[in-house]
Amino acid sequence: MRFSKLMMVAALVATTAIAGCRSTKEVLNIGAAAEANPGPCPRAFALYDASRIVEFRDGKESYASVGFTGEFQKVRSLCRYYAAFPIEADLDLDISFGRGPAAAEQSTATYEFFVAVTRKNIGVINKKTFPIQVTFPAGADRVTLTERVDEIIIPRAAEGTSGENFEIIVGFELTEAQRNFNAEGKRFRVSAGQQ
Repeated sequence: MRFSKLMMVAALVATTAIAGCRSTKEVLNIGAAAEANPGPCPRAFALYDASRIVEFRDGKESYASVGFTGEFQKVRSLCRYYAAFPIEADLDLDISFGRGPAAAEQSTATYEFFVAVTRKNIGVINKKTFPIQVTFPAGADRVTLTERVDEIIIPRAAEGTSGENFEIIVGFELTEAQRNFNAEGKRFRVSAGQQ
């Protein structure tokens, strides 16, 4: 398990001023506030069209041409916020990776995934890309890892701004051909037909 950090920073001088003027007592209370969040946490999920990746070699969509694959299985998030402080969130991502026939001689693959914070139904506030390297043990064609992304900081405009106004979206960085493959509803899993 690797720990990654994502800092969502807005160009709000007021937010920076508040963060810079915290007392020791306030700093120690972050993440352990005496009262519950005043609203729900931002929804966290994998974007459908970017939730899986299939690498075809030689430009052919066939079983024999499949290199490495990946798919987000589960996205879990926790958050904390109170008073006028920003939302502090983290993610646990369960991701399954596969090695197809065209990558049988390779044991290591590097993937890239993104984490984006958005204003719900409006636009992206910030987005960051993370690399993840996967090593397949000898004879294995599947690996599942849990990746943690912590310290996602989401500024709020006011004390009454709920986490419900934001979303945390994850997905693989894809080529245009890979995006089209997913958008057309096509799938490939190394485990297909196996139990």
